Amino acid sequence: MSHLLSILLFSPLAGIAALSVMPSKNEKALKLAGLLGTLLPLLLSIIAAVTFDRSASGIQLAEQGNWLSYKMDQAGAGSSFAIDYEVGVNGLSLVLLLLTAVISVLAALGSWTIKKDWKSYFIFFLILELGMLGVFASQNLFLFFIFFELTLIPMFFLIGRWGFADREKAAYSFLIYNGIGSAILLIVFVALFMRTGTLNYGELAKILGGHTDPALGGTFRISLLIALFVAFGIKLPIVPLHTWMLRVHVQAPPSVVMIHSGILLKIGAYGLFTFGIGFFPSEFKRMAVWIAVLGVINLLYGAFLAIVQTDLKKVLAYSSVSHMGIVLIGFSALNEAGVKGAVFQLISHGLISALLFFLIGVLYERTGSSDLKDYSGLAGAMPVTAGILLAGGLASLGLPGMSGFISEFLAFLGLFKVMPVIAAVGALGIVLTAVYILRAVLSVTFGPPKDAHSGFYDLTLRERVPAFVLLALVLFIGIYPGMLSESLRTVLDTILLGLRG
Repeated sequence: MSHLLSILLFSPLAGIAALSVMPSKNEKALKLAGLLGTLLPLLLSIIAAVTFDRSASGIQLAEQGNWLSYKMDQAGAGSSFAIDYEVGVNGLSLVLLLLTAVISVLAALGSWTIKKDWKSYFIFFLILELGMLGVFASQNLFLFFIFFELTLIPMFFLIGRWGFADREKAAYSFLIYNGIGSAILLIVFVALFMRTGTLNYGELAKILGGHTDPALGGTFRISLLIALFVAFGIKLPIVPLHTWMLRVHVQAPPSVVMIHSGILLKIGAYGLFTFGIGFFPSEFKRMAVWIAVLGVINLLYGAFLAIVQTDLKKVLAYSSVSHMGIVLIGFSALNEAGVKGAVFQLISHGLISALLFFLIGVLYERTGSSDLKDYSGLAGAMPVTAGILLAGGLASLGLPGMSGFISEFLAFLGLFKVMPVIAAVGALGIVLTAVYILRAVLSVTFGPPKDAHSGFYDLTLRERVPAFVLLALVLFIGIYPGMLSESLRTVLDTILLGLRG
């Protein structure tokens, strides 16, 4: 299919158009239209995955078109610059596109608990999906920035309009932090464009990789890499730039948190991988020790604070901070095992966190609380929910046979090869993870049941679909990691070749 990627990228517009002309009061029809609006991108992303040649290197499904060009001076003379429409995918971006499409469908099913203004909710939801798809499909910095910005506005409204009691504070916190990150990112992109004259990822990697121009020398490169770390570190998030994320995870609706923890956090890691390692491999190598230390701080800080939380949402929010530390640890190793572990962690955490936050949404709908003391003994009234929550928790702590094990094992294996002392300190985080996950899960499922739970019902058929699909994907990657590894092979080979110089 020609223009498959562009059709996939803009396919959420079909759902937005349908929702726009529907009456605002027809709840069932609006919810169905919102769900169908996410199914079309999923179908197209599956077709893209089937079309993708995993044995070939380079960008596939590429599309390019002239967009705008201009002269640098007012007289119309001098250098001419062009900004083109350029999209395409490699193995990593294809997997992230699929992850986006899958989690969007399941989060749309999780949105059935939204109580008001369904039309606006699903329109913002689909705009958000369009922005996320665009981020992963872009092949130049200008497009990436536009789609990156496009994710901020709908997310701000989804938190501020449909969140919990302190939703407005959380929404503004999200907007301010991510707005600062966007401003820094824009400065980096403009600086790169002014010095190189191109915005295309591939051309930038070649120019920066084989530079002889003093204008592209050490100070310029290390400054931009540090700026990228701050910009994407807010998104990831890296401690101490993480506080906004905790508010979002607690105050946003669970279906929106599924998207946020499952996909939006991964944009930070994707940016560090594509632009940080891809454009500045030598400088990244020089900073590797500090990145490893930051990763261990994230891992242990998040784990320690997760242990002392009494609110299930906060436990999982700090858990996300901790698990993003494993991504940094994997990247800092700069070898095949480490980088592969970091990328596996992106996918694994996306699925596991979406599953756990979906279950939090179910529990909150039944109990009206996310405080651990209000649960206790739910396994009796909700055995299927309790079983899947336990399975999700075991996946999060890295039980063999589940996706979390593969990612943690590879990331630490890679770091032990190059920085064994830092890796040994970081390994304490695995123990702490087991403590806070088991404490939280057992507090919910076991113990004396409360009288108020007697009328609770287990997962409905609609609720079982997201839960079983996400758990099945977690198990599939854990049992057969080669399927994912094969898709990532060529892009990892390219990155590792750049690191070797």
